[in-house]
Amino acid sequence: MQTLEMDYAPGDHVASHCHAHDQLIYAASGTVHVSTDSGSWVIHGGNALWVPAGVSHAIVMEGVVSMRSLLLAPHVDHCQVIVVTGLLRELILAASRMLGIREGEHVRALILGELAHARRIDTFIALPTHPRLRAWCERMLQAPAEEHALEQCATALNMSTRNVARLFQRELGMSHGQWRARARVMLSQQCLAAGQPIINVALEHGYQSPSAFAAVFRRILGCAPSDWQDGSARPR
Repeated sequence: MQTLEMDYAPGDHVASHCHAHDQLIYAASGTVHVSTDSGSWVIHGGNALWVPAGVSHAIVMEGVVSMRSLLLAPHVDHCQVIVVTGLLRELILAASRMLGIREGEHVRALILGELAHARRIDTFIALPTHPRLRAWCERMLQAPAEEHALEQCATALNMSTRNVARLFQRELGMSHGQWRARARVMLSQQCLAAGQPIINVALEHGYQSPSAFAAVFRRILGCAPSDWQDGSARPR
């Protein structure tokens, strides 16, 4: 296991690249936006993204970011978001300080044990390959509370609403409204995992009330935000 310790300024980015090892991307502070050819993830301090070896990914920093990454032996076959417990966070920070120190091996062994039992969160958001539509979708992910109506998308792409609707179906296999709702719910899970109040999460993701948010959340994930947040509905 190798540890990487890097600090970034707001707006910094890491160009698309890949590693020969799995990479666990963890932002000890700040938020990172990680994208691959197939989709996108927004990672807050309570979570980490496990990227398989050989998968090209780019990273954009939102705010000041203190990133602590681990390079691991190949283990996973697809990107996974995991919940970082208080213990795992301290172990990751300890490993970055113990690079090259013999005692660090014990810390790394504990990390592997924690990772084996860490909660996984399905926060994958599919992105289109159409360049202009992908750029519009990525802007929506940066500001999920905004309306981002189909008509706005059509204006931005200089297309008719009918053609944009067809483009969503062809590129993503779902309607504009379905993609927007799924994206907001996927993003909201990380805020819920971090313990944010449900009313705050609802407003930050474009809903006028907790009940409206809960209805969409239940429709997509099959459980209420409160059930998901207390752990009773999350897969281990």
